[in-house]
Order: sequence, then C-alpha cells, then structure tokens
Amino acid sequence: MRVSRVSAVSLARSVSRGERRSIDLVREALKAAEDLAPLRPLISVVEDAEQQASIVDERLRAGERLALAGVPIVVKDNLNVRGTRTTCGSRALERYVSPYTATAVHRLQAAGAVVIGKANMDEFAMGSSNESSAFGAARNPWDASKVTGGSSGGSAASVAAAMVPVSLGSDTGGSVRQPAAFTGVYGLKPTYGRVSRYGLVAFASSLDQVGPFAAYAEDLATTMDAMAGHDVLDATSLQAPNRFVEALGAGVRGMRFGFVREALGVGNSASVEAALERTRTLLESLGATVGEVSLPTLEYGIAAYYLIATPEASSNLARYDGMVYSRRAAQGGDFNASMSASRAESFGDEVKRRILMGTYALSSGYYDAYYSKAMKVRRLVANDFARAFESFDVLITPTSPFAAFGVGEKSSDPLSMYMADVDTVLVNLAGVPALSVPAGFDERGTRLPVGVQFIAPALADERLISVAHALELATDREFVDARPPVEVASLDA
Repeated sequence: MRVSRVSAVSLARSVSRGERRSIDLVREALKAAEDLAPLRPLISVVEDAEQQASIVDERLRAGERLALAGVPIVVKDNLNVRGTRTTCGSRALERYVSPYTATAVHRLQAAGAVVIGKANMDEFAMGSSNESSAFGAARNPWDASKVTGGSSGGSAASVAAAMVPVSLGSDTGGSVRQPAAFTGVYGLKPTYGRVSRYGLVAFASSLDQVGPFAAYAEDLATTMDAMAGHDVLDATSLQAPNRFVEALGAGVRGMRFGFVREALGVGNSASVEAALERTRTLLESLGATVGEVSLPTLEYGIAAYYLIATPEASSNLARYDGMVYSRRAAQGGDFNASMSASRAESFGDEVKRRILMGTYALSSGYYDAYYSKAMKVRRLVANDFARAFESFDVLITPTSPFAAFGVGEKSSDPLSMYMADVDTVLVNLAGVPALSVPAGFDERGTRLPVGVQFIAPALADERLISVAHALELATDREFVDARPPVEVASLDA
C-alpha cells in the first residue's frame, strides 16, 4: 500500500471548523497503527485515546481555540504519559505505568493533540538503529529490510508511514535527526533547554533534548510554538519567546550558509554528496550566500560524546537496581547479589556496554584521563561553533553519511554503529539547534531517503524553520511529499 499524507495544521483546521471530529481522526490513526503493526513502530497503544479525543471535541464545542485540535500524535516511549506504560524500550520498565505526564506532551495535549501510542525506541535511547529495543526493532517504511535509525526510530516511522502527522522523540547525539533522515521526514533537535525535559526519562542529562518529527515545516512550527518554553519543573529550561509559525515566511534571501568542510567528501555516499550539492544550488538560487567553514573538532566528536554520555548514563541508570525501580530477579541472596542479578536480567547488551564504559571513565585514576579531558573537548567544540557563527548564519552537514542500512548489518560491530552519528553528536555537545531536512534519495536498489542537516546558533531555532519552509516551497515539496511504499507483508515474524 502507499500512504496519503495530510498535515497536522490542515487536520486541526478541519476539526476546528466542525468539518471533522477529533474522535474520527483518532480512530483512523488507531486503524493505521493496527495495519502498520508488522513494522513495529509502537510499543503500546494508548487505551483511552478515543476518550481523550471526545474531550477535545467537547472543548471545541465550549468555544476553545486549539492549534492542534484533534491531531493524533505518537510520543517516544521514554516520555511519561499518565496512565500509560513507559518502558524506554527495556524489560527493566516493562510493567511501569506513568503516574504523571511530561511537560512537552502535556503542552501538546493542551493545544488539542491526542496521544494514540508510545513509539518504539532503542533501549534507554542507546542506539542508532532501533535494534536494541527489547520489543523488537522498528522497520523502515521505505524498505522493511532496513533500519529506521535510532534511537527514536518508532517516532520517525510513525510519521513517515502517515500513521500520525507529528510525533515526539528525544535527541542525545542524533536520535531525532538520524531517524528523520533515514525515513524521509523532518526531525528537529532544539536548543538545549528550549523544550522542557521534565518527564523525559534521562539517558545523558546534559545532552538530552525533546524534539518533534513532522512531514511539513508548518507542522514543525505549530508543534514547537505549542511545546517550547520555560518550565518551572525543569531548572535547565530557558526563557525565550516562541515565534516558530511567524518564521515560516522569512525565507533565506541574504542568509549566509556554511558547509562544514570536515563533513564533506570522504565517508559520504554518492547520494549524500549529490543531496548536499543540490542543496547548495537551491540556496544560491533563493538568494542566499554559500561558502565553507571549518569545525576542526568534528573528528573528536564521537570520542568526546561517548566519554560524556556514557558516564552520565552510568549515573542515571544506577536507580534501576530492582529495589525500587525495574523488576527484581527471582534469584535470592544478599542485596548485592539480588541487585546484580536484576540488572543482568533487565538490561540488554548495548545498555550494559555503555554502563561499563561510563563507570570505567568515572573510576578512580581514569576520571582525569577520560571524562575530564572529554569535557575540555566539549568546550573546544562550543568555541568552534561560536567562531563559525561569526561568519555564517546556518551551518550545513549531512545528517548521516549514508542512507538507512540493513537490519543486522551493524549490530555486531558497535564501533561501526557509533560512527553512524559522526555528523550529529557535535550539536548536542554544543547545545545548539539542528534540523534534518529530506533532501534526496539513494537510488541504488531500493529507493531510500537521505537528509541534510542545518545547524543554527543557540536560541535561533526559528531560523531553521525558515530554511525548511523555503526549501519545501522551492522544491515544490518534492521530497516531503514523497511517499514510502510501506510493504509490511514481507516482514519476518
């Protein structure tokens, strides 16, 4: 089958005008979720979704104006939604039911959105392919033998396959942007602190950020206007006015774009290089200035990222010991034996690997050699970005050096998997915003999307929306309107 896409904004308008009902949209989305189940985009379906849709219809009858009236959405399963399971893709939290709702989700619900499902993800957001999920890997709607990317793969697939027009993920080192590129949708990693992290289960607290997926720039803008902003429940959230919808018509004329020299050429597939060149030509035709800029610390990004992210993960995941959080092993014995058995049973191999790496980097005698040194590199990364933004308004790299790879292709080679994030991790280290934009296709064999990454200075997130919308119009939506075949019948059990 082939999907048909309708934007979230169009759906909300039709509901607000009384042309459609929220409950009908939600029922359609739930039917799509059922049809797409073989792709495993969801870990669970929200049982009271229809009831929530009825409440939205009642709010509209009472005269409320809702920017996302009745729009069905999916949220990554590390975002708490009251009354739903929040598993983080792990057996450790398989039976955990959230007693509260994350701020980002709550704000979208306040704008009229209805959560219909919790999206599949790499376990505790640790992965670049969705293959570390304890509930089976999500599959790519463009080719079910390919990965969706990770860790927010289920969220990306849900939008790509038109189950929902908008979804939420989290991005610690590329976990929104890389799946967006692999599935042919937009994926925004906002400025660190632009969206509240309250209710997001932590992987690496100084790097994590909630971000949206969408098929249209207008939907991204509307979602961010509803979701972003300071939250008293998150001390790291920032005060900044939301002008995302306002930024849609700004265009790129006079804007200065810098292609990051270190991200060009070697390592990129021919299709990615072609997408970059096509983007350069488009931007120049729209009146932008295009040049090149150097980010020397890019080559150290992966090493620095993993020496910061894994120690934070080691600390954050210490709570899942089977005593209060996560399931407790049946094995008896003293406290230490019980805790060790519980963690061994609950965590998958990738999570264990990162806990071990992080604990080692923080251990006595190695802290200064590893973690402390990586933090100094993080400062250098931020300095590199600051210098680059003195000359350019927006920087450009590939989102990924290649299109989606095959299921199982990299799962036995952790280093190869980690290198899939080579173009995305610097953004998280510096805390700046970045957006993956659909920019072409890999035409070898199965047609697979590729993405281009646009990076802006901190709190200039709206600038990225302007760029996306300008390119969307200039290409007559060639890439955002492209529809995957969604072949689910050939999937293995």
